[in-house]
Amino acid sequence: MHIGNVYAMLGAWLSARAGGPERTSRTGGGAGDADCLNNVNRVDGMSGAADPGDADGGRGRMLLRIEDIDTPRVLPDADRWIMDDLAWLGLDWDGEPVYQSRRLDIYEQALRALQGIDLRDAAAFGGRDGVDGTETTALIYPCFCSRADIRAASAPQEGDRFVMYPGTCRRALAEHPRQVEQRLANGDRHSLRIAMPVAGDARAAVTVHDRVFGNCRFDLPRDLGDTVVRRADGLFAYQLVVTVDDLLMGVDDIVRGRDLLRSAALQLYIRERLLDAGFGDSSDGGVAAAHRDIRFAHLPLIDNAAGRRLAKRERSLDMGTLRKHGVTAHRVIGYCAWLLGLQQEPEPCAAADLLHGFSWDALAADSQDRSIPDDPFSIGL
Repeated sequence: MHIGNVYAMLGAWLSARAGGPERTSRTGGGAGDADCLNNVNRVDGMSGAADPGDADGGRGRMLLRIEDIDTPRVLPDADRWIMDDLAWLGLDWDGEPVYQSRRLDIYEQALRALQGIDLRDAAAFGGRDGVDGTETTALIYPCFCSRADIRAASAPQEGDRFVMYPGTCRRALAEHPRQVEQRLANGDRHSLRIAMPVAGDARAAVTVHDRVFGNCRFDLPRDLGDTVVRRADGLFAYQLVVTVDDLLMGVDDIVRGRDLLRSAALQLYIRERLLDAGFGDSSDGGVAAAHRDIRFAHLPLIDNAAGRRLAKRERSLDMGTLRKHGVTAHRVIGYCAWLLGLQQEPEPCAAADLLHGFSWDALAADSQDRSIPDDPFSIGL
C-alpha cells in the first residue's frame, strides 16, 4: 500500500471506531480513484459496519472489502500484501474479507433491477416526470462511443479531470431507435450507461453533506452526465459495484479523497434508483439501513514536492519500501495523523491512541491539499 492509502484508511478506521455503533463507515477505491488514493491495482477497500452487540456500545464493526473488480489490473497476491500492511499498521477489521470478484451475480441482479425501470418510473417516486418529449425514457441504455469519441466531444471539468459524456447515444436512442436496435443485433461493441434526469427535474440536484468540505451541491445532468455502469469489455463499472456493495453491506460513512467528491453525488443517485427498483430493501441491513443518511469525509489530496498529485509509482512512500528501511508502523500512523490534522507534529503513535476526541474539525478548517517531500526520510519517516 501507498502512504495515500494509509492516510485515507486511517481516517476511515478512526471514523468507524470512534463513531459509535449506530453508524457504518468505509474507505475504499476503484476505477474512479486518482493518484493520491490509488489502490494497489484497485484491490483494497476498508469498510465499517455498526455492531449493535458490541459490549462497549461505541465500537463500529470494520469490514475489509477487496475491490478487485477490474480484473486485468489486479496483481497476484495484492490482497495478501494489503492485509499484511493493515495488520502491521494496527488497522484491524472484523469477519472475512469480501471480494468483489466473487459478487458478480449480485451486480448482475442490480443491473437487471435498474434495467427494469425507466426515467418515468424513477421520477414517479419523486413526484414528477424525469423526461420530456425529446428524451428517451430508458434509465439504462447502450453506448457505442469509444473513449476517443468522448474526449473529442467533451472538455474535462476543471479541477478533478472529470470528462462528462456528451449524451451522443442517448440522443441516438431517442431519435433513431431502429438504428440502435440494428447495431445491437449486429453485435456492435457497447457499454451500458445510466441516464441522469433532465435539467429542472426535482432529482437533478443532489447535495453531498461532507464533514470536510461542507454541503456540496451537484446538478447531475450539468456536472456529471450519463455514466457507465457496465463497460464495453463486459466488466461492471466501479460506480455501480461500489454503490451496490455499500447498500448491501450497510455502509453509511465514507472516507476518501476529494477527487471523488463528484462521484458521491453519482453514487447517491444510483443508490436511490436501486431502491426505486426494489433492490436492497431485503439486504442484511434491511429497509432502515438502506435508507439511512450517508456521511462523507472527502480528504485533501497529497502532492509531491513538484506540486503534482502523489502517484503510486513513487515507490519511496510505499509501505513495502518503508518497512524494508526500518520505518515503524507508529511513525507511519503518526505522520498520517498529522496529515489528517489530528496532531500538531508528525509524532509516532498507535492508531488506537487517536480514538479519544477524534474529530474532523481540524481538517475542515484547513482543507488545502497536502504536500510531501520526495524523500520520506527527510520528514522523519
